Amino acid sequence: MDSLPEAVLIRILAFIPAVDLVLVCRLVCCQWKNLVDGAALWILKCQQEGFAEEEPAEEADNWQMFYFLSKRKRNLIKNPCGEEDLEHWGDVANGGDGWKVEELPGDFGESFPSDGVHKYFVTSYEWCRKSQVIDLRAEGYWEELMDTTQPKIVVKDWYAGRRDAGCLYEFSAKLLSEHEDVLAEYKSETIAIPEDNDGSWNEASHTFSDYGPGVRFICFEHGGQDTLFWKGWYGVRATNSSVMVEP
Repeated sequence: MDSLPEAVLIRILAFIPAVDLVLVCRLVCCQWKNLVDGAALWILKCQQEGFAEEEPAEEADNWQMFYFLSKRKRNLIKNPCGEEDLEHWGDVANGGDGWKVEELPGDFGESFPSDGVHKYFVTSYEWCRKSQVIDLRAEGYWEELMDTTQPKIVVKDWYAGRRDAGCLYEFSAKLLSEHEDVLAEYKSETIAIPEDNDGSWNEASHTFSDYGPGVRFICFEHGGQDTLFWKGWYGVRATNSSVMVEP
């Protein structure tokens, strides 16, 4: 192995699982340590798994961290579209007739702008609210990563009204410490959708960055109601909520 050109050794090491590279291969010798700590090996692994182009358009600050974050990237919200009714949602406030799950596009509604979303949550004539708290350690984001790298956290939600009814909508997210102290917070304004709206879906989003050390949980919350106070489910519709830790 000592006689192999470095480029060939990098290609061989790229086939080894990332965790083994860091915990085992890095300890073999100084040469392997330097390769595992360097950028070339991780750029190659990113290219092999589709996380980077053959000629990356942007230079990552730390390609090893970029790889691990890309590998973990997924929606951390469970049941974002109501496929499991209200499963995984907590702190549920069922104003009026409470939350309901309906099939898209619904009465006086529009289809969702992308494939794969088939249902939505709908609110009633008094305020409805629900939330999820995400445990970052349980999801694989360790303390040192969150404290030193502080990767961007992107929070999104989609909302719409019925064409025949006005409604209100709010969306918020909090970054919480070990003891659930609020370290950073975003809260939208109360969005009023008029009665004569076109029923189209709108995206609400916020990106947290440079939020400081100590983040261990993310709290996502949204809610709303109708403005006509009609019995039933004429309030704001919400679906495809997402929380992602970006590379």
